[in-house]
This record gives sequence, C-alpha cells and structure tokens, in this order.
Amino acid sequence: MADKPNQRGLAEFGQRTALAGLLLYVAFAPHSVAVSSIGIALASIGWFLRVIGGGGLQLRRSKFDLIILLSLLWTLISSLLSAETAISIAKFKASWTVLIFYLTRAVLTKRWTYLLVAVLIASACAGTLYSLYDVVRGRGVVVAALVEDSPFLTLDLRRDDTIWRVNGKRVYSTDDIDALLRSLPANSVVPVSVISQGEHVERQGLRVTADVQARPLPSGIVSGGTSHRFRASGWTRHYETFAELLQMIAQLALGLAVAHLRNHGPNKYFRFAMVATVIVALGIVLTAMRTVLIAFAAGAFLIAWRSTRGVGRVAVTFALFFLLAFGAVVVSQTRAPGALLLGDDSSSLRAQVAKVGLSRIMLHPVFGHGMDAMQKHWNEWGFPGKDMLHLHSTPLQLAFDRGLPMFALWVWMMTAFWLYMERAEKLARDRSDTNAYGVLLGVLGALTGFLISSLANYNYGDSEVVMLFWFLMGAAMVANEQTAEQQH
Repeated sequence: MADKPNQRGLAEFGQRTALAGLLLYVAFAPHSVAVSSIGIALASIGWFLRVIGGGGLQLRRSKFDLIILLSLLWTLISSLLSAETAISIAKFKASWTVLIFYLTRAVLTKRWTYLLVAVLIASACAGTLYSLYDVVRGRGVVVAALVEDSPFLTLDLRRDDTIWRVNGKRVYSTDDIDALLRSLPANSVVPVSVISQGEHVERQGLRVTADVQARPLPSGIVSGGTSHRFRASGWTRHYETFAELLQMIAQLALGLAVAHLRNHGPNKYFRFAMVATVIVALGIVLTAMRTVLIAFAAGAFLIAWRSTRGVGRVAVTFALFFLLAFGAVVVSQTRAPGALLLGDDSSSLRAQVAKVGLSRIMLHPVFGHGMDAMQKHWNEWGFPGKDMLHLHSTPLQLAFDRGLPMFALWVWMMTAFWLYMERAEKLARDRSDTNAYGVLLGVLGALTGFLISSLANYNYGDSEVVMLFWFLMGAAMVANEQTAEQQH
C-alpha cells in the first residue's frame, strides 16, 4: 500500500512536468527552435514519469494513426534506399516532431489548451513588436564602397548590400565590425551574414589575417548608414520560418476573436484577440513573404466566410484587401526590383529549380532520390547555380525526395486533417464553449493557410513549422473531444 501514494505522487509530478514543458514550448515556439525543443523534451520526460507512476498513456486511437504510421515507414524505406543514405537517415531523425501530436493529446486538458494557445499568441505578438523595433532601429552596415585592400572584397558584395552579422554576431557600425575583426584569432576564416536585394544570405570565407588586424580600419568598409529595408525575422534566424509560424498563430487569434464576437458580441476577449490578430498580421507583412501573406489572407477569408454574415464578411474582406495592399508596398520596398510581379532573380531561380526537380521525379517515382540527397548532387542533377536550395514546394519536394506514394500519403493526411477540422468546427458553433469553437475555427484557418503556402514553400521540411503544425492538430483534437464529452 505504501507504494501507491508514491506512485500517485510520481504520476502527478510527471503531469506537472509535462505541462511545464509544453508551456515552455509555446512560449518560445515563434523564436527559438533550441528552447522549444527543450520544452518538448521536458514534456516527454514528464509524460514518461506519469506513465511509470501509474497515470497511463491516456492515448486514444484516431483516424490519423494509420496515415502517420505509413508515412513514417515510407520515409524510412526511402531513406534506406536513398542516393545518399547517410544524409537521408540523418534527416529522418527530424520525424520525431510527430511525437508532439500524441504528446499534446495525452497531456493536455481543455483548460490547459486554452492557456497554451493564449501564451502562444502573446509570444507571437512579442516577436512582431520586436521586429517592428528592429526595423525602426535599423540593421547592420550598408556598404557604400570597399577600399582596395578590404578583406570583404572576396565576398562578392554589391553596393548597397548590408552586412549585419560577422561570425554570428550582430553589428551596427563599421566600428563594431573593426572591433570584432581585431578580437578574432589571426588567420581566422569566418562567415558573414548579408542582406542583398532583400534576401538574407550567408557568405563564407572572410579571412582575417594579422596584417588586416593591424590596419587602422581593418574592415575597409565605407559605410552608407544603417539599413531599414530588410525582411523582419523577429528573434529567429530567418524570415521564412518566422512568417510561416506567424501565419498559423494569426489564424488562431482571428478564430478566437470571431468566435467571441459571434457568441458574445464585442467583449474584452474579442478585443484582445482582435488586437493580437492585427499585430501578428503586421509581423507577416514585415517578413515580405508573398506566398505566406496570400495564404494568411485565404485562411482568414475562410474563417470570416464560415463564421460571419453580411457586414462582417464585407469588413473582413476590406481589411484583407488593405493588408495585401500594405504587404505589396513592403515587398516593393524591401525586396529586389520586380519581386512584386515575380520578375526578380529569386522567383526566376525558384522556377528553374522546380522545373528541374519536376523533370527528375519520374526517374525515381517510387522511393524518390532520398531526403537531402540533392545537396551532394546539385549541379550533377542539373540544378542551376551554386546555392543548394530545395524545390520550394512541399508536394514537389516530397515526390522528389520520397516518391509519388509519399506525395499521395501527404495528400491523404492533409485532406483527413482538413475534413476533421471542418466538421469539428461546424459542430462546435452551437456548443456553449466559445473558446473551443474559436480554437477549432482558428486551426481550420491555420491549416488552410499552411496548405496554400506549401505549394510555393517547403514548409513541411521546416522543423520549427512542423512542430507547431503537430501541436495545433493535437490541441484542436483535445478541444473538440473533451468539449463533446462534456456536452454528453
């Protein structure tokens, strides 16, 4: 009998640990993959402690289990048969993110789901406000010219490019760069982060010799001031990941706002959620991600169409047109000339890469070439340029890497999730739990935006984005299932 209280105590401690881990995850999901991964690891440990303490797995079977299992098995087989097995197996390890779907469903209660969603939205607002501050403050050093013996001449910099990090450290003036170069060990070779025509690129190979360090001005840069024309990325390293995360979180906030407006009128929760929606949507605009901006507008329009009537639909439509117009201005100001009409070098390169990838799919239609195998065979397989990218499309990349069966499994899985969320949201409209309705409505919009963006972005290959995807799918199921149980 003495063991039972101890076991109960362990189970309770494990549950609290798991909840604390998920709280840590949502607090840092829009900002840091390292900290958010620690949060998931902590939640997993808590889940394990709860199980051995007698709390049980508390997992229910779902219609998604078979699809997920088949997808994992096919990915593993494809990796084993890859053109570069070692690389693909290493990439396969990222499949652990699906654990979040089951972890969320096993650990969360409905009340905790609402709390975590609120923290997630607040965290995204904080990241957006920092991005706005970052734009106002300015970033890096604009290169007006380079003296003839500047070590930066080897990096193929253009006039008006912006150097904003050297060896991973942010710089705001030539004095910062000169001091950093002097502090490095002699003959160091370090990377430099550059903003060139609106794109963030990493230039490798800046060599810092003792001779360079002895000069009065080691960098040899003639500064053109600080740049305010760049694509915001919050506290993350890249604007594309930041935009994809914000898109899904903004839909959550909008879903909650509209649900409260529909059921209770313009109460304080509606106002808070609406302000959060506007702030996070502004963050998407500041990233100047064309596809993600359109994806957000599509998801938001779906939310409005399903939950409002008459004046409400007109108001949301007008607001979305304004958002897209504002986004167009930001794109034209921060990206290369022609970017707004897809006439820039980035769009051209994407089209070329996609064309080559599409032409090679039928060479290995069943198991594909293997995840990330293209990194070893980029030019050999006919891809243009020196920068090794990806195909900028989730369906295309899945078919190329893992074969047409994996593409079919992905379509099956996404269709099943979308239909589940659509039916659950419809049933939740007339329930008394407004927050459950708002979460389901928001996740439906987030999933719609995610799928639209996936056509032109490989968002399913971004671990941070996929982590949030699985969290939202699990959280929505918790809100739906537990609310339905309480109604009965």
